[in-house]
Amino acid sequence: MSIRRVRNIIFLKDVSVLSMTAFGGPQGHFGMFLDLLVDKRAYLTEEDLIELYALCQVLPGPTSTQTITALGFRIGGPTLAYLTLLVWMLPAFCIMTSVAILVTTAQDLNFSLDFLRFIEPIAVGIVAYSSYRIAIKVVNTKVGVGLMILSAFASFVFKSPYAFPILILFGGLATTWKYKKQPIEEKEKISIKWGNLILWISVLVVAAILGGVTQYQPIKLFENFYRNGSLIFGGGQVLVPLLYTEFVEFKQYLTSQEFVSGYGFVQAIPGPVFSFSAYVGAMSAREFGIGGQILGASMAAAGIFLPGTFLIFFVIRFWEQLKKYRIVKASLEGITAVSAGMVIAAAFLLFTPMEQKPINFILLFGTVGMMHFTKVPTPLIILVGLIFGIIIS
Repeated sequence: MSIRRVRNIIFLKDVSVLSMTAFGGPQGHFGMFLDLLVDKRAYLTEEDLIELYALCQVLPGPTSTQTITALGFRIGGPTLAYLTLLVWMLPAFCIMTSVAILVTTAQDLNFSLDFLRFIEPIAVGIVAYSSYRIAIKVVNTKVGVGLMILSAFASFVFKSPYAFPILILFGGLATTWKYKKQPIEEKEKISIKWGNLILWISVLVVAAILGGVTQYQPIKLFENFYRNGSLIFGGGQVLVPLLYTEFVEFKQYLTSQEFVSGYGFVQAIPGPVFSFSAYVGAMSAREFGIGGQILGASMAAAGIFLPGTFLIFFVIRFWEQLKKYRIVKASLEGITAVSAGMVIAAAFLLFTPMEQKPINFILLFGTVGMMHFTKVPTPLIILVGLIFGIIIS
């Protein structure tokens, strides 16, 4: 993977732009990553980005967060990677924590999100165009096309988080037989540094023990979210049923209405969908006042984001060495094709629940057309949608 190295502050500036403009969840974020990180900044190629994105989908945790932090790791090492994580999640974290505090202090406050209603069709358009770009530029063999179509169909039908890593592994195995066509490279001995894997397991065990012994709610919240973050494949939409079961049905920290309202709001803000954890953490700690809510949100966010971060930092250190083996390199064709199929499926999955109104179709196809035929920046398209929504509402 060839990475263009720049000063840390320049990369963090781009990350901050994405943190405030990347709507639409992991699939929408991928389109923004293509636009800014590949086309405009050329930090890496489209092939490298989708390869990295596919690698992150194999691991549990927030896919888009892992992707951008792994890129930060490759550019500037662990320090830049952790700063990238902080900058990427901070705006959404602050917004969702503030929403929880507002809901707590004014339960009868009626939030109106009408001005955000045009973001959904625009986000679907971004995802649709991203899937088109990937299909024509990255998948270029008959086997790859077949795997892409199969992956898109399976992802759309099964809609299971565990289908993602299974499909990617299947795609990789499906093209390993082509390894003889790959050029022979001089291989280095794979050097695995186990530190981050040990750290991931250690934090899980220590948090569980401390939470059980002390019964201190912030630690228990951290353990709850760390455990969930260690088990989730497939992005923020998969996080929701697990959190609902644990915090609404079992522990009853939130009502169903409070939970659903918070999730509706996180869909309308930029940044990682996993920032929804900050809202749930803050609402779970409301009895301890505003300071307690901020602490609860911080522990929840740290718990949900850290497992995937530790895991991608563990794998990314030896990924380049592993890729030099012909059988691994051959498997990347299938992994890339399957990942492209998942993005196509995501476009249809996002389109299905969208309200079927003429204005939404106009915005969706208008977004695709502008991204294809013009050089209008994606954040500007989203900003126009927001302004249009404010004017109409």
